[in-house]
Amino acid sequence: MIYDVRQATSYHYASPVAYANHVLRLTPIDREYQRVHAATLDITPTPIERREGQDFFGNRITWITFDQPHDTLTIRVAARIAVDDAVTATETPSWEEVCAAAFASADLGPLAPAHYLFPSRQVSLDPEIRDYTALSFPAGRTVLDGATDLMNRIKAEFVYEVGATTASTMPPMSFALRCGVCQDFTHIMISGMRSLGLPVAYVSGYLRTTQSPAETKLEGADAMHAWASVWCGADTGWVGFDPTNGMLAGTDHVVLAIGRDYADVAPMDGVIFASGAQRLETSVRVLPVG
Repeated sequence: MIYDVRQATSYHYASPVAYANHVLRLTPIDREYQRVHAATLDITPTPIERREGQDFFGNRITWITFDQPHDTLTIRVAARIAVDDAVTATETPSWEEVCAAAFASADLGPLAPAHYLFPSRQVSLDPEIRDYTALSFPAGRTVLDGATDLMNRIKAEFVYEVGATTASTMPPMSFALRCGVCQDFTHIMISGMRSLGLPVAYVSGYLRTTQSPAETKLEGADAMHAWASVWCGADTGWVGFDPTNGMLAGTDHVVLAIGRDYADVAPMDGVIFASGAQRLETSVRVLPVG
């Protein structure tokens, strides 16, 4: 599939911002099963300083600085991206074998399992989530079957509800509420599987936008989305699981950034010198080409 991606993000400030430093993670890059044909990042007002680079995980980073008062900041992303069908995993090792292989691995590269085994800034290892997850991983079950079962249980037993949580909500809270959005469901899946010793990464990106009432609209479309990527052993590698929609990540999913949790891939971080509240508006369109 080839998609045209359009995203607009606007911050409206109650009082003028005198100075600001921001870190943006909004530019897609080539990844396995994904090729970026073109991508631009337009920022209004124009920053006095703009630098481009990559973080440890290979995500594209843009650093921007403003030193003139402004009451609105608008960032527009335009990209054309080709997404290939991932090789469908049919047989994987047992989850116990994957645990052992992950802890034995000496690889320390960006996608090494070692980075995705332990607690991170927004993923704690909670006993209740561990016990819930363990029901999907009886002795000897393959990691693929266990992760699929856990994904489907989260889809069936948790309610998608915008506004029930915030970007800073930790997994124990959203687990107790049994509701939230894609970030929450992904963090719960990550927390539970890491508690069992399995490596799981956090993926941010987009979902295909529906174009007619006859098409199935995926939960979380028309906004930024998140899903989990599970390391299924050296031979199979990483497989994406979308607990919000109960499906494997495939050609409907466009990857933007990968990290240990939301804190590693937040689309925008930074510091502003201002007083008063701010209002955020976003829009996302991911439309097939041709």
